[in-house]
Amino acid sequence: MRAKIAVATVSGRAYYKLVSELKERNIPFYSIVPGKPIPRSVKVVLTTEEEKPKIDHPNILTYNVSCEPAEVVNEAIRILQGKRIYDNVTIGVDPGNTFGVAVLCDGTVLKAEDGLTFEMALDEILKALKENPAKNQTVRIGGGVTVLAEELLRRLSRVLPESVNLEIVNEVGTSRPSGEGGRKLSDADSAVMIAERKGQSYPGRENYDSNS
Repeated sequence: MRAKIAVATVSGRAYYKLVSELKERNIPFYSIVPGKPIPRSVKVVLTTEEEKPKIDHPNILTYNVSCEPAEVVNEAIRILQGKRIYDNVTIGVDPGNTFGVAVLCDGTVLKAEDGLTFEMALDEILKALKENPAKNQTVRIGGGVTVLAEELLRRLSRVLPESVNLEIVNEVGTSRPSGEGGRKLSDADSAVMIAERKGQSYPGRENYDSNS
């Protein structure tokens, strides 16, 4: 598959951060020196503000090394999909000794991580909601480990606006593929399956007592 994103910078820090983010998500890309010809398949070019004048392309996104590279990569993906804003952003969470978190934008897996602590998972959820605006945002949490699921839902209900839907999902079938004897799925894969499954609205949101 031809790459549709190009990284055009000679800044070592900017290049390292952008490339690390793209590789983590398995997104193909071209590495280009600013001012050099850009392959016709490229739809978005990532560069720095200082190097932008050297680049001739209709879709240029600039990256500041003091910011998270995920923000500009997410924006590039939206451009590739022809969307300024998503219809639906759904975050699936698989709680346990370690957490898995998956971010789905209009049904496409944008990111899936595992090996997260409770606090890391919470931060990842809040960051994903902030970085991916949508008409509808939903957080779906697997209910297999009830104590952890309830605590995470309670924490989220404190800080998220009511426009963000919180759901508890039945985890049956999300830890192994269909059929007997299948290998156990990673927390990240389970989080994707949880995100794709309709859950029950979190009742604690309506009954939440700020003093509890």
